[in-house]
Amino acid sequence: MEAQKRIRQLMEERGWTDYRLAKEANLSHSTVTNMFNRNNAPTLPTLESVCKAFGITLAQFFSDGSGPSELTGEQHELFSRWSTLTEEQKEALLHLMSTM
Repeated sequence: MEAQKRIRQLMEERGWTDYRLAKEANLSHSTVTNMFNRNNAPTLPTLESVCKAFGITLAQFFSDGSGPSELTGEQHELFSRWSTLTEEQKEALLHLMSTM
């Protein structure tokens, strides 16, 4: 998958605009828009910033979903805490997250 398509996919999953990605990744808005409008492939430092903004690793970025991908420490902690919640707590947390 092309990097730009993958970034766009991750943006759509989060409901992010180009501006939001630029802000979260600490990149200039023109860097982000040029990546899409001029079909400029992101540099490795840009891609690392984008992945950090999405809260994923480069391995997760390039994962096609067919195999296991490496989780960050925060993601491990989240899954660990999730498994201790009751069904009501899980539902409440998912509702809270959907409002963010």
